[in-house]
Amino acid sequence: MSEESRIYVACLAAYNNGKLHGVWIDATDDIDDIQDQINEMLESSPEEDAEEWAIHDYEGYGSYRLSEYEGIESAHEIACFIEEHGEIAAELLSHFSTIYEAKKAMEENYAGCHESVADFAEELTTDTAEIPESLAFYIDYEKMGRDLELGGDIFTIETGYREVHIFWNH
Repeated sequence: MSEESRIYVACLAAYNNGKLHGVWIDATDDIDDIQDQINEMLESSPEEDAEEWAIHDYEGYGSYRLSEYEGIESAHEIACFIEEHGEIAAELLSHFSTIYEAKKAMEENYAGCHESVADFAEELTTDTAEIPESLAFYIDYEKMGRDLELGGDIFTIETGYREVHIFWNH
């Protein structure tokens, strides 16, 4: 994902009076800078005493769906996580219910990106056991990979053709 994570913050007083007034903000900016930009947008509102805002649009969050009521701290933390890890982070956020779980999966349970689950099973097997050459032909890594998934040992996220990210279920 090359798109920068941005949020469109709209003035609710203007919106409720049929006017579009808001600003696009880089969600990876410092939280104080984000708040300053929101305050400036509210001060320049066509409506007097504008105080309330909401996130009405966003870009660069991949498959993750940002709520219009998401706080700036949460939008910032999610944007930074996606910026650090790319598309797989957005997929993890969609898979789990909290950013804590997504970060934990990425930091503690990530087993890497492979062309297939079978390739992962083969790498795992050859890294942990000595396979006699006479038996190597008889090992079915596709079935081993399927068993790892069906048995709940791993879960996978595909981000593209021959891009399978493997995570341990601990």
